[in-house]
Amino acid sequence: MKLLITILISLFSFCLQAQIVQKQIENYPFTNFDRNKIVYFSDSTSFDLFFHKLGNLYLKKEGNINIVHIGGSHVQAGVLTQQFRHNMQSLVSDTIVSKGLIFPFSAAKTNNPPSFKTRYTGKWISYRNTQITHQKQLGLTGIAICTNDSNATISISTKEQNKTQNKLTLFNKVTILGYSTHDSLQPQLLLKDTLIQATHCKKSHSFVFNLNDYTDSITITLNKYEGEFTLTGILLENNLPGITTHGIGVNGASLSSFARCNLLCDDLKLINPDLMIFAIGINDATSVNFNKDIFISNYEKIIKQVLEVNPECALLFITNNDSFRRYRRNYQVNRNGEIVEKAFFQIAEKYNGAVWNLFDIMGGLRSMQQWEDEGLAKRDKIHFTKKGYTILGDLLYNALTEKFSEYLKTISNE
Repeated sequence: MKLLITILISLFSFCLQAQIVQKQIENYPFTNFDRNKIVYFSDSTSFDLFFHKLGNLYLKKEGNINIVHIGGSHVQAGVLTQQFRHNMQSLVSDTIVSKGLIFPFSAAKTNNPPSFKTRYTGKWISYRNTQITHQKQLGLTGIAICTNDSNATISISTKEQNKTQNKLTLFNKVTILGYSTHDSLQPQLLLKDTLIQATHCKKSHSFVFNLNDYTDSITITLNKYEGEFTLTGILLENNLPGITTHGIGVNGASLSSFARCNLLCDDLKLINPDLMIFAIGINDATSVNFNKDIFISNYEKIIKQVLEVNPECALLFITNNDSFRRYRRNYQVNRNGEIVEKAFFQIAEKYNGAVWNLFDIMGGLRSMQQWEDEGLAKRDKIHFTKKGYTILGDLLYNALTEKFSEYLKTISNE
C-alpha cells in the first residue's frame, strides 16, 4: 500500500510538471506541443530496463543511472543539457549530485558550458574531432588539449547550486582521461595545498584519484618529468545514489567527427551508459549533397560501439531542429531536415530505439524563423537562445517522464 501511494503521488507530480511546461509555450501556437512524445517501435525492452532502474532509484533510492547526451554545438552550449539534468535530478531527494564527464573548454579557447567553471595556466594546444589533419587520439569528448609546459595547470569548479532544488554538485572521485609521451609524466591533483598522486590505468588511458572527502574544486598539475601530456576529459563522480547526465558536445561536430575518436569506446566503458541521447546530425545535414544512406551508415558505427559496451542501453534519437542555410546574404530553408527526420525513424526502428521528434514538435519546416521572431532562436537560424534551449530541456524531460509515468502505472497494477 505504501508503494502504491508513493507511485500515485509520483504520477500527480509528473502531471503537474507537464502543465508547467505547457504553460511556458502556450503563447507559441506554431509549435506542436501536443506531439511532445517519445515514439517507441515494436520492442521497447531497453527502455523498460532503464525505467525499472529509474524506478528503483526514484522509489527506493537505490542505484546509479548514467545518461549521455551527445551532439554538436547545441550540446556544447550546455543550456539544454543543464535544464534536462536539473529536471532529472529533481527525481532524487539527495542534495549532492554528480557532475560526470566534462572538458575544460576554456583551455581549448572555446565556449564552456555554464554548469561548471574552468581556468588554466601555461600553454595548451587544442585538437578537435572536427579537424582531419592531426594525429591525436581522441575519446568520447571529441576534443583534447596537450602541453609540454611543466607549469601548466587546469582548475575546475562545479559550484553549480540549483537554487530551486538546493542541490550541490560534489565529487570524491576524479578520473583524468589522457596519455603522455612517457610513463613517468603524469597528472596530479592539488587539493587544499595537498598533492595527490594518481593510479594509472594504461588500458583505459586514465588516471584515477580517490579522495577522502567531497569537494567541488580541484586543480590539475603535472609532475616535473619532461614530455607531452594530452588530456581528453575529466570524469567527476561520487558514491551516492543518483542520476548523472553527461553532456558531450563539440561545436561543428558531425558523425564523421566522432568516428575519428578512436578512444570513444574505452571512455564509454568507464561510464557504462544506461541511456544514450543521440543529437548528432545538424552539421551532417548542412551539405547540399547530403546522403541519407551514408548518414544512417555513419550512425550505425557509433551505435554499435555503444551496444558493445552495454547491449541493454536505451537509445533515444533526437531529430534535427528546423534550420536555414546561409546563401550569400540571404537564408534558405534547409529541406534536409525532413530527410533526416525519416532517417532517425529508420535507425531507431532497426536498433529498437526511440525518437523524440524535435523537428515536428517545434513546428516543422520553416518554423525556425518563428522561433527567432519570438526570441527563442538566434539570427543564424540554427541555434537557439538560452530561453529556447531551456524550453527544449523542459520538453525533453517531460516527454521522457511521461513514458516513465506509463511504466509506473504498469507496476502499480501488478
